[in-house]
This record gives sequence, structure tokens and C-alpha cells, in this order.
Amino acid sequence: MSKEQSGVIKAWEATIRKTQAAKKRANSIFGISLAHIPDDDHAASSSAASNGPGSANGGGGGTECYYAEKVLPNGDYYSGQWYDNFPNGRGKYLWTDGCMYVGEWYKGKTMGRGRFSWPSGATYEGEFKSGYMDGTGTYSAANGDIYRGQWVMNLKHGHGIKHFANGDWYEGDWRRGLQEGQGKYQWKTTSNYYVGEWKNGNICGKGTFMWENGNRYDGQWEDGVPKGNGTFTFPDGSFYVGNWSKDPTEQNGSYYPSASPSAQLEWDPQDVYNVYLADAQVCPCEKVAVLPSQKKLAVWNSSKHSEKARRLSVDGRVSVGVERAFERMNMWDGDDQGASSAAAAAAALGSADGSGSGARRDMEAELLGMMEMEESNFAASLNKMLPMRVPKAAKRQGDAICKGHKNYELMLNLQLGIRHSVGRPGPAASLDLKASAFDPKEKVWTRFPPEGSKHTPPHNCSEFKWKDYCPLVFRSLRKLFKVDAADYMLSICGDNALRELSSPGKSGSFFYLTHDDRYMIKTMKKAEVKVLIRMLAAYYNHVRAFDNTLVIRFYGLHCVKLTGPAQRKVRFIIMGNLFVSEYAIHRRFDLKGSSLGRITDKPESEIDANTILKDLDLNFIFKLQKAWFQEFCRQVDRDCELLEQERIMDYSLLVGIHFRDVASNREIIPTKSEPPTPEVEREEGPRLSKADMDQLLLDPTKWARIRLGMNMPARVERTVRRNDCELQLVGEPTGEFYDVIMTFGIIDILQDYDISKKLEHAYKSIQYDPTSISAVDPKQYSRRFRDFIFRIFAEDS
Repeated sequence: MSKEQSGVIKAWEATIRKTQAAKKRANSIFGISLAHIPDDDHAASSSAASNGPGSANGGGGGTECYYAEKVLPNGDYYSGQWYDNFPNGRGKYLWTDGCMYVGEWYKGKTMGRGRFSWPSGATYEGEFKSGYMDGTGTYSAANGDIYRGQWVMNLKHGHGIKHFANGDWYEGDWRRGLQEGQGKYQWKTTSNYYVGEWKNGNICGKGTFMWENGNRYDGQWEDGVPKGNGTFTFPDGSFYVGNWSKDPTEQNGSYYPSASPSAQLEWDPQDVYNVYLADAQVCPCEKVAVLPSQKKLAVWNSSKHSEKARRLSVDGRVSVGVERAFERMNMWDGDDQGASSAAAAAAALGSADGSGSGARRDMEAELLGMMEMEESNFAASLNKMLPMRVPKAAKRQGDAICKGHKNYELMLNLQLGIRHSVGRPGPAASLDLKASAFDPKEKVWTRFPPEGSKHTPPHNCSEFKWKDYCPLVFRSLRKLFKVDAADYMLSICGDNALRELSSPGKSGSFFYLTHDDRYMIKTMKKAEVKVLIRMLAAYYNHVRAFDNTLVIRFYGLHCVKLTGPAQRKVRFIIMGNLFVSEYAIHRRFDLKGSSLGRITDKPESEIDANTILKDLDLNFIFKLQKAWFQEFCRQVDRDCELLEQERIMDYSLLVGIHFRDVASNREIIPTKSEPPTPEVEREEGPRLSKADMDQLLLDPTKWARIRLGMNMPARVERTVRRNDCELQLVGEPTGEFYDVIMTFGIIDILQDYDISKKLEHAYKSIQYDPTSISAVDPKQYSRRFRDFIFRIFAEDS
């Protein structure tokens, strides 16, 4: 496909979308014909199609479902049931590139059962959801591969059977499009087969390989070959047992020949790698060039919704995260598709304009100029990107709560209560807790009169009551997290006042920071307290089992009941501050993997080091060293499985970045580049030398202050989004790298999928793409969150 042809299509679509005049011109160029359904059941729909506002005479979107045949502005063709400018019901949609869908629709999305076919001859027949292959279905690839099984959001996920074109077949578990879990793979040519565990499309874990001659291996596997403990058994009873490795120097084991006269007396275990498994290659999974969810419809906006005004994002792009209704858009992929699309558009323009070809040539020339401008602009953005600068320094977060502040007495109550709870004598904290310690009824009330009591000191505040939730559990958590009781009380209850953040969070909660920034105190709703108590046992067991967990650390759950007419209760949680570090945090990102509303609402001039940026502001890919990256992926999977199991959603990954090489003019110096000015300033605080970093990566346990998600040396690669691709969550890599120190963790883990979130999901799904909103089912949220995180984090090779 030539760039000119592709550009004509893209620019034409942009013109139709952005200007009303172009829409009217398109309506005058392309004809719309309607057909009645002779069926009695559809008499009302036929009548509406003939006389209602959705008819050809009316020219607008009808309010009743009717049957229609439409040639759409870009040459696409649709026939079937139509409602409010969208396919709705049974219908057939034919794209100009040759792709076709026949089946059920709901408000412009493929929903229900249907059949999607590609020009290459590949087909998918089965269930769809919100435009995705989702449910049970069969995919027949152009090369002859056939998969029957479960799908989730265009990827094989669940149980399925795949028959490969060469005769091999696999039956078992799939995850994110690859074999993962338990499964069986049968080779056609040799009749050998493997039964056991898989990971990322490779044999990995514990499993059994059977050869057609009777040989058998039982044991551990890694990357498709034996690795670890295992036993190789011969048909005559001889066997070899030991530690397996493809590296002969690491191979260690013993061979035991059988008493049979034909038994080999000596045997080289490396034959398994060099001979026995030489032909045991697993067929790769096919890649689908264009997914059904990428095939957008060239239809006009629904008459029920209007588009909100757009603004520029942090990186200068038009905002795509504002809450607005579905927008008409086409996405093309592949040379053949673009060529056919351009040809169809040109043919449609030429045939529909009966007055001659002059208007068509003028239109093409105008749109070609727009295309050249867009391509040159993007090329210029790659070749002449502005240097990155660290944001301006920000003042310390929060305002000190001094005498006279409206929450001054509440702060004193909190400090008195913490000092009482932590300093109170009690049994030695044990990490092995009984189930009764997690009982929701396990709470302790303490009365604090001004004159003091047997267990409380006198104070100058009004009388209040103090409640500790599950005190033994949180005492054990503090021990587990290696928090010293004296330091803990000194941070929260010392002479220095707490600091209140200037504005409450989106949930309405207030946040307070200790003077040393080590701890954050958040007020909570009663529903959040119930969620935490409900999941406390699972949370405790999880953080105890996984030292590298990324979920936020909780240290105490309390309540202050104020006396007086109001009898107000203030519940709050004490948790670790993720960004307490000796390194200055230059950029902060709150990442969820959704797009609706996920953009900062501040102009560039107001963004400082404390500004929390969001998904559509992200312009980096984070590169971790191999060992760290593998552990990161494993831990994200574990943490998300915990949250999914507890029906938690709306959590996010909070990421802080410290740039290590900064010039005196605040310009960030890319890796292996010379500084723009002779003098280079580095941020105050400790810095790892290259030798120290190499040593650290070889032995991560050597540096106690560095762990997964805390003070991690890494690199980031700068990315750029195309201005003409508004749904691009992750930008395109530029090859420009920066050395950084990273801090990250999973926060906001107390929102369960309750009735309010279900209603929010139902309401927003009517107006917006259901896949773009945050309020979704925990299982879908976990899957989408992980998919996004694994796209923006990568191994640094």
C-alpha cells in the first residue's frame, strides 16, 4: 500500500469526523437505500423504515429498530437491523478491505453469536462481547490451524483444543493467547506426547514426556527442555535420576541399569537434549493481523449524545480521555487492506459524483496534502523531539495542622489513641494467628476522659472514644513489615504535627502525612472498613507468603468517636507512604489500564513534581533487568489473583520516577549522551555507580534498601503517540533511553464490586465503550490491568 493511498483514506475520515460541512457533503455523495422485511413480525419496523425519521426521506437516525441496507461514507456496506445510527439485532457488515461479520449486534458492537471472516480465508465463529471474540468459539486460520475453545477479549483464555496444520494438537489450558496451565501436546510425525504444565506457550513446570519407543521422562521442565529434578525411564526398567540441565557442567545424577541382558551399562543424559528431543518442537501460535475489535464502524454519532470539548494532554495531544460518547473511527492494518480501502474510497468518490471528476480530484488533492502534513509532523516529532526536563520543584506536600486548625483536636485524639494502642502491654506478637484474631467482632473500645483514667493519660481535648480493629493482626503486620514500635510512635505521635493534604481524594477521603513522610493516614468510609476486615485474613497470609508483594502495606485500623451532639465517627487506616525515598521523585503516574477520563486535568505550566499523571499522560516504557522483570511479572500475577479472588477492582499501580542524569538547566540527559552544558548537576542523595549497579543486579540481596518496587535502578524508553491514533494507550518507542530509579506499588485495594459500581458500569456502558471505563467486573479488571502493565514494563536486554 502506498503512503498516498493510505493517507487519502485517513485524512478523508478525519475530515468527515471533524467538520459538519464534510458530513453533509458525504450525505449528498453517497446514497442510502432501505428495504422492507416481508415478515409479519417486522411490519412495525418496516413502517418505521418507510415513514419514520430513520428513512431515506428523513435522513436522520430513527428511534425504532428497522431493517436497512446502507452504503457507508467510506464504502463499507451493511444490511440488517438498525437502531439510532447503529447496527442493532441481526445484520451483516462488509468492510472495504474484505473483512465481513454476520451475526448479532448491540448498539454498534458485535454482541452475541456471529461469524467473522478475513480476506485471507481465516474465520471465527462463536460468541462475541463488546466487539471482542469472547466466550466459546472456533477459529480457523488461513494456514489450516483450528482452535476450538474459550476466548476472552480476542485471546484464547480458558480450556481449548488446537489442531495444527502439520497434524500436531494441543488440549488444555490457555492464558492470554498462549498455552499456560495443564495441557497435553501430541506430535503427529512421531506419536510422542507431553502431559503436564505449560507457561507462556512453552513446556514449563512439572510434566511427563512419552516417546513412541516407550522411553519416558518425569520431572521438571523449563523453556521446553528438562531442567531440575527428574527421572528418565527406559522400557527395560533402566532409569536415570538426578538434576537435569542442558549445560553438561550442571548435569548431576545417577544411572541405574536394569538386570535385563539387553540393558545399556552406560548412558549419556545429554542424549535427551541432542537426540530424543531434537524433533519435539511446539508449533507457534498464529498471529491475527486485524482483530474484530479493531474493525470500527464508519457510522455517525448517536443522536442521543453530544461530544464534549477537547483539550490538550500533557504531551500536547488532543485529549482522548474525556468522557464522551462513542466516536466514529476507522482503523486499518496491513498493506493489502489499506490498498483495497483506498481503491474502494476512490471508486466511490468517482462513481457517486455524477457532475464529473473535478470535485473528486480536488478532494483527493486536499486530503493528500493533509496526509503529507500528518506524516511529516509525526516524522518530525520522532526526529526532532524536544528535550525532556524534570518538572519544577514543588513545595512540601500538605499543610501542618497547628492549633486553630479545624482538625487540630482530631489530630490530638489520633495521636493519643495510637500511643495508647502501640504502647499498651500485650502478648508477644506471633506470626501464627488463630482464626479468631480476624473476627470482625475483634475490636477494643477505650474511653479517653480529659482527666485521664487508669489506662489513659489526662489531656486537654474533649472526651472521645477510641476503637482498635483486630489489634493483634495489625501488631503482627507491623512485626512482619519490620516496623519498630518506638519509631512508629515517634513518627505519628511525636512533637511534630501531621500534615493535611490540601484537597481530598476522589473518594472524598482526607489524607494526612507524618512529618518524616514515612506514613500516610487516610479517613475511610464504613463500607471500606468492612471490605478490609473481610479480606484481612487473605491479605495477611498473602503479605506473609510473598516478601516482594506490591500491594500497599497497612499498619493499623482505628476509629475515633467524638462526643457531643454530632456523635461523629472518624475511621482511618495507617499505611506506608510509597514515595518515602532518599531520591527526589520527578514524575508520578497512577496507572489502571483504562482510558476514559484517564488524563490529567492540569495544563503543562501547572504540572510539578507532586502532580499525579495518568494512563494517557504516560510517555515511557519501563525497562527492568531480567531477574527483576521476571520477579515483577510473577508478583503482579500473584497480587492480581488475590484482589480478583477478593472481588476488588479500581486499584492502580502508582509509579514514581527519579531521573539520575539531570543538567543544570533541568534538562534530562539520555543514556550514553553528552550533557548539553558543561556542568552537570545530580540530585542530592545517594547514587549507584555503574559498578555498584552491576554488582546489585548480580546479587539483589546485597542491598537491603533496594527491593522489588523500592529504589530500583532501571531504564525508561521514551514513547510518542500518533496524533491521528486517538485510542493509543501505549505510545511508540523512540529508542531514547534514560537511567532512572523507580518506586512503584499497587494502591487503592479496598473498592469491591458493589451495587454502586455495578450501576456505574451499566450507566457508562450505555454512553461509552465498556472496555474503556474503570468500573468493570473484578475478573475483567484484573485481566485488563495485567495486560496493560505487561505492555508498559519490559525486560531490558
